[in-house]
Amino acid sequence: MFPRLAEQYRCLVHDLVLSLHALARSLQDHGMAATCYSCGDGRDGHGASFVANLGTNHMVRFLVSDFGISWVESRDGHELVKLEGAEAIQELHRVAQLLQESITPGLQTRSSASSMALPTRRAAS
Repeated sequence: MFPRLAEQYRCLVHDLVLSLHALARSLQDHGMAATCYSCGDGRDGHGASFVANLGTNHMVRFLVSDFGISWVESRDGHELVKLEGAEAIQELHRVAQLLQESITPGLQTRSSASSMALPTRRAAS
């Protein structure tokens, strides 16, 4: 059972790495600052680091690797939210959907896309 679970997790990491690269390219195409770097040679899907600027001093970082998955959102250099595992993936999905809804092809200019601000999810107390 454990080898099967390990393989499933490796597949999940690989899928997330591919999705992060695609999201970064899409955001860049719409004038937003976003990057995604793969760990290692990038072919084995060992992990990636995704960073996007969501507005004035508002950033998100999503890290995925064989060791774990995390989401960190910060504003003005201060960490607002840190999530791990399934919660991190859900937050990535939420923000990706908001970005897709807010960017209408052909209607938004590069400068207005790069200054877009998203609602921040507050950590549960």
